[in-house]
Amino acid sequence: MQSRAASLIHLRGRSLETGDPVPLPLVQAATFHTPGESTGVHQYGRFSNPTWDAVEEMLTHLESAKSLTFPSGMAAIAAVMFALLKTGDRVLLPADGYHTTRILADRFLTKLGISVDTRPTATFLDGGFEGYRLVFVESPSNPNLDICDIAAVAEAAHAAGAIVVVDNTTMTPYGQRPLELGADIVVAADTKAPNGHSDALFGHVASRNEEIMAAVHDWRTMSGSIPSPFDAWLVHRGLETLEVRFDRMCSSAETIARRLKQHPAVQLVRYPGLEDDPSHNLARAQMERFGFLVSLVLATADKAEDFINGCPLMQAATSFGSVHTSAERRNKRGDAVAPGFVRIAVGCEPVEELWAAIAASLDRVGS
Repeated sequence: MQSRAASLIHLRGRSLETGDPVPLPLVQAATFHTPGESTGVHQYGRFSNPTWDAVEEMLTHLESAKSLTFPSGMAAIAAVMFALLKTGDRVLLPADGYHTTRILADRFLTKLGISVDTRPTATFLDGGFEGYRLVFVESPSNPNLDICDIAAVAEAAHAAGAIVVVDNTTMTPYGQRPLELGADIVVAADTKAPNGHSDALFGHVASRNEEIMAAVHDWRTMSGSIPSPFDAWLVHRGLETLEVRFDRMCSSAETIARRLKQHPAVQLVRYPGLEDDPSHNLARAQMERFGFLVSLVLATADKAEDFINGCPLMQAATSFGSVHTSAERRNKRGDAVAPGFVRIAVGCEPVEELWAAIAASLDRVGS
């Protein structure tokens, strides 16, 4: 991945001619000049855009698989589900993953006669996968950070005839590579770390299966689930610095998670990089890094809110993966967690200054 990161920054440079701009130009166009035969060129903004092309080239490079972009992570997930599923199919989702994925399935897939089941990430292999058309994995799960064995799930699901989809939003291609572990499809919200600046909604689907990608491409074109050129331009810029930001965020998270374990106000810490975490051994086997998300539990909801709001180097915000550290009490979002459960998304601040601010806020709220 170091080699891939180095060459990623120079992808555009390979095709530059004398006088071309080194940064990617923004092509903000709905229509294109198409006299006569117009095959093989950009025709209409719902079909394609040169700015998308550049972002998809970068994502394809990172994923080592064809990638298609979408206006959000949920748009990418919806594209996979609606492009590949039909009446009578069964879908398995994580019971403890991102809740909007389950809501989408419950409210819309079930109306089409598609059966939806859920299973906890930590015991995702239990019960097998017989009868499922699509098995959807989120590992680490958001926000509990439980992990399942992606390779074992893929092997068992494929033996049962199922397609395996992995939501890799929390890890990015630098932290975990689900396609190498046997998954058929990766989906991700590039709104998070790939963009990295909290100013664009974006998502992508990646797969090495040409039939799958053709179906997803058709869904995108016909449904109009397309990203804006400006958001694509922002994500392209973010991807150029993803490796260095991700490295900083993960390294800082490892340091902070260990210190949180020792603080008297903290009742529980979940982070795959901690040796005593239930997910640690599996995380070491299948993840390149342990990620930048750290979950902790404080005594009450009020203490959790006070901790977040009183830390000067922490934004009280949903989402994660930006240059700034953010945190949220996830119980208020409907997750099945303790009232004092806090998800911290570690950012790019210098780690000692960040820890000092976190520790001071914890000291203030007390145990």
